[in-house]
Amino acid sequence: MDGFVDLFASLAMRCGMPAGSVFRTKADLPLPGFFRATKEWDLVIVHKAQFVAALELKSQVGSFGNNFNNRTEEAMGSALDLWTCYREGGLPAANQPFLGWFMLLEDAPGSQRPLRVQEPHFLVLSEFYDTSYADRYVLFCKKLTLERHYTATCLALTSRASIRSGAYKEPDESLSIRRFAAAYAEHVRASLAILG
Repeated sequence: MDGFVDLFASLAMRCGMPAGSVFRTKADLPLPGFFRATKEWDLVIVHKAQFVAALELKSQVGSFGNNFNNRTEEAMGSALDLWTCYREGGLPAANQPFLGWFMLLEDAPGSQRPLRVQEPHFLVLSEFYDTSYADRYVLFCKKLTLERHYTATCLALTSRASIRSGAYKEPDESLSIRRFAAAYAEHVRASLAILG
């Protein structure tokens, strides 16, 4: 995912953010949390001692069942931890920070096959019936932003055969790379307008 980190770092700088405010090396990525001491993000922007943005970029290849649950639980927990720390004053910011979650999922039979649901006691929400892991990631990303856990989310799918060509699919336009990048760039520009 380093190429995507470089892309979003470069985009922030093209929007006017000084390079010294855009962090992507391991030593500069931890941010304080509320439930744990720190969490290491993939890209962090801090400008004039004010928290501007944090991005989490994930990929998933194979092992869809176990990894889906791990990825979703981690994303929800990280958001809760960060926003609670922000609310409690642990992350000073001139305006509400941007929190982004970006997922690159392998486009494979295992991610596209509809799954059964287990309902030993209660019915699951109807939107989960006849959905694949790819479908469930779409639902998950949309719910993360609907519930304001993340400012923007992105979901792209690519196959192993597309490694050289870079071809990818976007299963939902509202979760496109273009839309995610536009929301991120807009926030960076707004933060610079406030902070100078």
